[in-house]
Amino acid sequence: MIGSWGAGGREPAFTRRDALRLGVSAILLIGALGAILSVDLLPTRVNLQVGSVAPEPVVAPKAIDFQSTIETEQARAAASAAVPFQYDYTPQKGDTLATQQVASFRAAMAPVDAAFESNIGNDARRQALQNVLPDLSAPARVTLLSLDATQWATVRDEAARVLDLIERAELRDTDVADVRANLAAQMSGSLTAAESQLAAEIAGPFLVPNSSYSAALTQEARDQAAQQVAPVHYPILQGEVIVDKGHVVTALDMAKMEALGLLNPRLDLGRLAGWYLMTILLVGLLLGWVWRFRAELWHRNNALLLVGLVLVVTTLAVKFAAGRPVIQFVVPTAAAGILLSILLDAESAMVLMFVLGIMAGIVNGSSLEMACYVFLGGFAGILVVRRGERLHNFVQAGIAVGIVDALVVTVFTLLGERDITGLLQLLGASAVSAAGAAVAAVGSFAVLGNLFGILTVFQLLELANPSQPVLRRLLTETPGTYHHSLMVGNLGERAASAIGADPLLTRVAAYYHDIGKLANPLAFIENQAGSGNIHDELAPEVSAQVLRQHVPDGIDTAYAARLPKTLIAFIPQHHGTGLMSYFYAKARELAAAPYGGLETAAGRQAADAVEARRFRHAGPKPQTREAALLMLADSVEASVRSLSSHDEPAIRAMVDQIIDERLADGQFDECELTIRDLERVREAFIQQLLGMYHQRIAYPQNKIVELEARRESGAR
Repeated sequence: MIGSWGAGGREPAFTRRDALRLGVSAILLIGALGAILSVDLLPTRVNLQVGSVAPEPVVAPKAIDFQSTIETEQARAAASAAVPFQYDYTPQKGDTLATQQVASFRAAMAPVDAAFESNIGNDARRQALQNVLPDLSAPARVTLLSLDATQWATVRDEAARVLDLIERAELRDTDVADVRANLAAQMSGSLTAAESQLAAEIAGPFLVPNSSYSAALTQEARDQAAQQVAPVHYPILQGEVIVDKGHVVTALDMAKMEALGLLNPRLDLGRLAGWYLMTILLVGLLLGWVWRFRAELWHRNNALLLVGLVLVVTTLAVKFAAGRPVIQFVVPTAAAGILLSILLDAESAMVLMFVLGIMAGIVNGSSLEMACYVFLGGFAGILVVRRGERLHNFVQAGIAVGIVDALVVTVFTLLGERDITGLLQLLGASAVSAAGAAVAAVGSFAVLGNLFGILTVFQLLELANPSQPVLRRLLTETPGTYHHSLMVGNLGERAASAIGADPLLTRVAAYYHDIGKLANPLAFIENQAGSGNIHDELAPEVSAQVLRQHVPDGIDTAYAARLPKTLIAFIPQHHGTGLMSYFYAKARELAAAPYGGLETAAGRQAADAVEARRFRHAGPKPQTREAALLMLADSVEASVRSLSSHDEPAIRAMVDQIIDERLADGQFDECELTIRDLERVREAFIQQLLGMYHQRIAYPQNKIVELEARRESGAR
């Protein structure tokens, strides 16, 4: 590359001026973006109480994970209440009590056992049985009196067995009466109903509870159940209505407002630090990229201001819509990429959209979907809009943005983000966002271009109109220069197309590059129209000064005509610091003449004493590829026009000579023009010049007369 970052293609050094520019830009951007991102860190105080009616809706200013103490306590109270009463029964207690009660039962049955001894007569037995177990019912005593010793032993043992079985299991004090009432049913089926009833009556008095209600155990169980209930928490989304207008405020509503900081607003220092740290990171990388890869933008205050304005305004719109489920997808963020692509360049626009994508993702709760939505939608608009030369370019860009945004929301829907209803809503939001981006870009790019002094395509097309006052003056006052400018525009446009530069800018710059000749038209040979050449009477140094003067005159004329500064910059750059070789050579010849001419040593010494710098233009050298193309097209057109022969070898030789001279003179050291570009420019010039100076058919004289006669008769 002949000139990439600076003279000789060297990487630029970071100077104090760059540091100052970086510091000022960073402070302004970080301050603005940090303020926008942290605007909700100090919510507005809400003056409400439990039981009052909300006069206005209370909306969550941010998204939080809300842990509800009230709902947690309610859930724990419900879990505690669900725990049944606890009793003090233990298996060891049941076994001990069963052994004691069975022993007591057998001791109580001893008199009955004695009555059934074999040595006791029937009358004595009957008399003894009448006096034992005084609590027996009459039917049970009849049954007892009817038993023999074997039958009694069976009844007694079954009663003892059932008593032992019941006492070993838990028997709550509240269940003793019910168990006694159903005791007969527990007896073995080998007993008759009367015997079972007798066994139940003799065992019933020995049934005692082995399990009593324990307030301590009950409270312990309920506390444990409450502790096992996890805290109730759920997300509160940004923009979610906490209390709607006209609703009675509950304790839960107050708790939510307290968690959101609406009752006692406090600055969230942690989030504030996070926002500013992220802003510093993004702004630092963005400005570093501009300095490193876009030096032509870095040194243009208007370009930096434009980038900053677009970034701040778009971030403000994204922040305003953040947390609102559908509105956040409606914001026409792609307009930022489309605008910068047209006003600056596509690469800068893509970097900005990447930064905006990260911003949008963060402010919407670290949403990867929103980050992809903003970046990929803007990317599509940048790819399609190109230079925005026609209205349909913006329409196509809007369609591309809409398609890509729709695909993004569809992808995340398929990944389980939402249902079909949500997808349909976001598809509509994508269409609105895309249309808004196209409309916003069309409506603002010309205004922003004028405001920041950036040439737009529409401005260039307007300036290319021959009815422009300066061009009209050029046509009427300097027709030769006007024709020369048109030819230079044709050459420059074709060369720019060949190397991917801006053809329209090159053509329009060619139209205005020589307007300084309006101040002294006859000083330039193309406007002398056969009259004498004033330079024949002037010293070479004076002639050089006259020719050099058309550059400052052109700048003055351009400012008076209020031409864009971008075009004005072409006026001094199209000559660069080039040497006016004709007058330099003439000065050398005049200096050598008194000493016998250049053929003598003294003459050559006198000629070498002539300072070449006095015959050079003031510069600067071309700073852009378009300016370099204008320099070459200007020199090539003038030189080829002076050739006596316009065949291909002569044209090619002249084009080669011009390009090689400018290259050897270092005129392209400060612009991004490569050797490959020069080869393409060379061929583009040659092909264009061959078309301009093509051979015509040499008609016989009689044929010419005939054609002229036909033309005149047709005109009549």
